[in-house]
Amino acid sequence: MEVTNVRVKKIENKNRLKAVATITFDECFVIHELRLIEGKNGLFVAMPSKKNTLGEFRDVCHPISKELRESIEQTVIEAYNSQE
Repeated sequence: MEVTNVRVKKIENKNRLKAVATITFDECFVIHELRLIEGKNGLFVAMPSKKNTLGEFRDVCHPISKELRESIEQTVIEAYNSQE
């Protein structure tokens, strides 16, 4: 699976949320609303989530493998940094 497009919209505020991203795989599958967050150990990507009936947030979609998660995170962070 190859990332073929990344769009990042920076969020100009003083919160931990730094950007919202959309990522496309193989020019045929899109994930919207990935959040780029400033954590204790630097930037990380949070997957889209929604609140369930118990009030807990659950990811709507997420990578199964560590390698794909790292690839997504690296790609989104690089796109964010290239806008600075």
